[in-house]
Amino acid sequence: MKTNRSTDASTGQVSTPAAEVYEEFFVPALFGQWVTPMLDAVHAVAGERVLDVGTGTGVVARAALRRVGASGSVIAVDPNEGMLAIAERLAPGVDVRRSVAERLPVGSAEIDCVTCQFALMFFGDRTGAVAETRRVLRVGGRVAVATWAAVEESPGYMAMVELLADELGEWAADALRAPFCLGVPDELGELLRREFADVAVKRHEGQARFASLEDWLHTEIRGWTLADHIDDDHFAKLRCAAAERLRSFVASDGSVRFATPALIATATAT
Repeated sequence: MKTNRSTDASTGQVSTPAAEVYEEFFVPALFGQWVTPMLDAVHAVAGERVLDVGTGTGVVARAALRRVGASGSVIAVDPNEGMLAIAERLAPGVDVRRSVAERLPVGSAEIDCVTCQFALMFFGDRTGAVAETRRVLRVGGRVAVATWAAVEESPGYMAMVELLADELGEWAADALRAPFCLGVPDELGELLRREFADVAVKRHEGQARFASLEDWLHTEIRGWTLADHIDDDHFAKLRCAAAERLRSFVASDGSVRFATPALIATATAT
């Protein structure tokens, strides 16, 4: 059972209740800050057609729709029904399509800009997903892919990984490590260079911001893939341990702040 639980918890797939928590807490605490850098990196402008791959609850897609305006359009793709339900509700103007990145439901050379924010790490066939990205882009089209830097560079998440390993086991720690698995610039760049010639990878500084330690723990456990694998008793145990082991990340006002650097890779289709 542990093997299956580990596999399920490391794939980035969440239930609808977890997706609700993700949108309410994770987006403002962590993901929202990267929307503008992503759309700036891909140079999205009015009238263009944008494809957001691994859209989650649609945070990038919503902002892209505002950028391209009425003369442009945005397609948002994700395999997770829970995430897409939120995306459709919050952005009815976005064309939401359920599919995987390795089989994009878009014709060849139809897209001006592709964004992929913190999703490539979870794709089953990353090489195939990059090839699909090139297929759907027109000549001159741009792509921007964001991944987290290595977990060792995010002190809060490194401490959380260690806490989960000690309190719940390596299967839980592996689920939290999963988003950081493409944290080396050369590795990310090499993956895109299989289809694109002008790949550039830049490190960007970011910060996780939670209202409290309780909010942080609730978000990580109830708003992510661990939500369906940790019962109330284990969650209570984790809360007790976190109060002691993660207190160094709590500021005098009770809020939590720590560095969460990311990598953004860009390229142009030729």
